[in-house]
Amino acid sequence: MTAWTIRDFHSQDVEGILALWQALRENGVEPVYDLAEVLASCEKDHAVVAVHGEQVVGAAVGRAAHDQGWIVFLATLPSFRGRGIGTLLLAAVENRMAAHGLNKLSALMPETETRVEAFTNRGFMVKKNLRYFERRIPVQRAELGALEELGGRVLPRDLWDKVAGMAAEKELLERRLVLPLAESELAEEFGVVPPRAVVLFGPPGTGKTTFAKAIASRLEWPFVEVFPSRLAGEPGGLAGALRQTFLDISELEHAVVFIDEVEEIASQRSGEPPSPMQGVTNELLKIIPAFRDQPGRLLVCATNFIRSLDSAFLRHGRFDYVIPIGLPDVQARTAMWERFIPAHLLEEVDVDQLVAASGGFSPADIEFAARSASQRALERAMFDGASPAGRRGPATSGYLETIADTKATVSQEVAADFLEDIAALART
Repeated sequence: MTAWTIRDFHSQDVEGILALWQALRENGVEPVYDLAEVLASCEKDHAVVAVHGEQVVGAAVGRAAHDQGWIVFLATLPSFRGRGIGTLLLAAVENRMAAHGLNKLSALMPETETRVEAFTNRGFMVKKNLRYFERRIPVQRAELGALEELGGRVLPRDLWDKVAGMAAEKELLERRLVLPLAESELAEEFGVVPPRAVVLFGPPGTGKTTFAKAIASRLEWPFVEVFPSRLAGEPGGLAGALRQTFLDISELEHAVVFIDEVEEIASQRSGEPPSPMQGVTNELLKIIPAFRDQPGRLLVCATNFIRSLDSAFLRHGRFDYVIPIGLPDVQARTAMWERFIPAHLLEEVDVDQLVAASGGFSPADIEFAARSASQRALERAMFDGASPAGRRGPATSGYLETIADTKATVSQEVAADFLEDIAALART
């Protein structure tokens, strides 16, 4: 008499699936589909189990889409292998899926799995020269509604690569923020606690917002920008609206939360009686520790005036890093000009001259000067007939002209103050 039987999966069999899953991993086999997917298919799709008494000793899980079927999971406890259980499990789950009118039934197996007799016994053929590609979708469908209500969005995946120049800043952010957040399990092995909050400070127009968005893009996490000025009009006031916004954010699995010009709600508290904004600052100081307790999130605050921030706001335990974002150096300015000059003009334009002439410019200043040069060249070609035959864009002289007409956003005094702030407040 057979010591085991095959039947449909029941909800109480979850523990048995977990035991099979763990047995595979203990034998050096990493299943292709993660545990959550397998359990979801057990409940929604087609699953059968082999039981010995009350113990689940094997399971097969299948999923059908149109005329294509997939074996999501097949496992047998080591002590029950070699008895033909896997072959019969495959036959049973295939029978359950027959109503879909399948033309093909496929299975993906890890390279470390050597016991494939169940598949060959059922007539499966090994396909040569195939590669398995997988990509995780960063935002689940259930989160999209909450993200939309927060005004958040998933940014394009290439923003990090589009940040021209600023190599030193990018490398610092990559090492301190992106690496431990993207590789959290590896970070844990090394005893690294992934960052939860960071302040970016520097003169206006140096790219702090751009970097915040690029970090979200690099991590493939939703980007949620909090606008205190918009929240101020809520019925519960700014402090209450801020609290509710962060409660709503806690519903997301991952998020990069960005507050620009944070000095507006976290300035130095002083004066008698307390100003109404002090209550908002107090609320924010309470929110940050609670936010830090939730994994998979990063708070990025940006400020042009770090000296005006409340001293309690910047202390250790609230922000992991306080990172300066300054004016672009020669290398960064070169990369920016090469990005903004049309590709067909690069060989004709003396980029070195533009880099030298734009010393002290912020990224925003360089972009403005480049766009202005293109606009002027277009207008001259269309209205003045001043463009040489066949030329489609500005020459070096045109760019130098707009550089001379562009007023630098950052004055020498502000640049000097920034260097002092780095020495006194930066924490990298």
